[in-house]
Amino acid sequence: MIRPLTVETALTTGHLDLVTTAVSVATLGAYWWGWRRSQVTLGRGVVFSLLGVGVWIVATASSVGAYADTLFWVRALQVVLLLLVAPFGLALGMPLTVLRDACAPAGRARFDRALGSRAARALTHPAVTSGVILVTPWLFYLTPWYTAVLRGDALDVATRLLFVLVGLGYFVTRLQLDPVPHRRPQSLSLLITLVETIGDGLLGVVLWQGPDIAHAYYAALDRGWGPSPRTDQIIGAGVLWILGDVVGLPFLLALFGRFRAEQESVAVEVDAALDAADRDAGVEPTDSAAPGPAPAGLWWEADPELRRRFGR
Repeated sequence: MIRPLTVETALTTGHLDLVTTAVSVATLGAYWWGWRRSQVTLGRGVVFSLLGVGVWIVATASSVGAYADTLFWVRALQVVLLLLVAPFGLALGMPLTVLRDACAPAGRARFDRALGSRAARALTHPAVTSGVILVTPWLFYLTPWYTAVLRGDALDVATRLLFVLVGLGYFVTRLQLDPVPHRRPQSLSLLITLVETIGDGLLGVVLWQGPDIAHAYYAALDRGWGPSPRTDQIIGAGVLWILGDVVGLPFLLALFGRFRAEQESVAVEVDAALDAADRDAGVEPTDSAAPGPAPAGLWWEADPELRRRFGR
């Protein structure tokens, strides 16, 4: 029987997960091999390695992976790490950009064709990516899927990999740091985030107030330590609800940063278009930053169109 979970065992207990470790290490190696040929900054590479791959390994090979089949709340912590935290770190590393830059010209052309395909556009639509990441935890906890994962190693490994893929697809299309089939306004991403926050909180309430999940499995463990199965599930519901919102704050800040950059870009384009229109109309552009005497008369007399309309 597994030892009681304490601070000591949390720091010293590990979990042998050869498949996930091999996949994550191979992903890290491939990323840095391609990074040498790309223009992605070193900082993004470090974030990819630590927040992305590092959290991925911690969620599976550390005590989190060791106690995920024993305590409901530890499994909930693992879900948050694999579905939200690790994919967010991977997406910040701009892996698709690294992949494209590492390809030869022919490979880049194939990459661009695949990215612009109808299938890619459909799969990366906000309704699809947001719907999948919202529905996945609901299906995981409220169907036999959860109990099957507790009882089967192969399905457990496959589910963990699926969580990372679902989260990565979501964050890549929402952050839009990498090439995507269709760029959408960040204001839409901010609105979607508000809706998703409600959905995440609702799942926490359902698990908190609803019946015990996998009651027979946890009762058969007869661990004799830690919280009761009911308290364990309540803690897990809080982990999904509160921790999910907390780890979503950096994502929200990143979206705000992208939104601000998008608005600044739009402002520059509008200014350039107005300057071009002035040049076409034969109006000399003025330097708003240059100091000069204040125009005399009413404020609208300085505008030629308004002056013409009002006969001044």
